[in-house]
Amino acid sequence: MRPVVSAVTMLAVVVLLVGVASAWMGSGHMGMGMKGPGMMGGAASSSCPGMATDSLPSMIDSATAKALVEEYTARYLPGFAVESVLPFAGRHMTMYGAELKGPDGETRNLHVTPWGDVMPFGPPAPR
Repeated sequence: MRPVVSAVTMLAVVVLLVGVASAWMGSGHMGMGMKGPGMMGGAASSSCPGMATDSLPSMIDSATAKALVEEYTARYLPGFAVESVLPFAGRHMTMYGAELKGPDGETRNLHVTPWGDVMPFGPPAPR
C-alpha cells in the first residue's frame, strides 16, 4: 500500500507543477512571445521605448551618406579616397556601403546606418 501512496503523491506533485508552470506561462510572462500586446502596434500601444515608431530619427539620403563617409575618411583614414557609396536594403530601411581606395592600392569598406552612423566593415582587404 505504501508504494501506491507514494506513487500517487509524486504524480499529484508533478501534475500540480505542470499546472502552475502552464498557468504562469500563459499569463503573459513568457508564453506570449513576439505576438504579445504592444509588440506589433504603434507608439501608443508599445511599452518599450525602443519600439515607439514616432520617436525614430529621420533616415539620411545618399548625398548625406557620401558626405558622412568623406568626413569619416578624412578624420580616421587619411590618404584614402572614396570610390563609391551605394545604397542597399537593411532591415526595412536603406543603408549605404562605401568602398575606399588607399594610397598603396588597398581597399576598405564602410557601412552607413539609416541614421548616419559610419562604421568600418571587415578587415582591410589584401593588396
